[in-house]
Amino acid sequence: MNFPGNGQQVQSKEDFVRFLSELRINLSVHPAEWENRSLESYLEAMEAWLADSSADSSEPSWGTLAELLLAARIYE
Repeated sequence: MNFPGNGQQVQSKEDFVRFLSELRINLSVHPAEWENRSLESYLEAMEAWLADSSADSSEPSWGTLAELLLAARIYE
């Protein structure tokens, strides 16, 4: 999976589970690539990205959730 650019390759629960594993491993192996390494700053970035995004607010897809988590690594 290697972090699809927009998260849309994550289309199922199984894809999302693999995505989460890769995200966790990426943080362990490449922490310098993460702007938001603490849980507090990561959650703050998730909140900001979601508030600023044009993602449909009715029912998010697995891909949208992956985009959110991926963006929160570096979103300010």
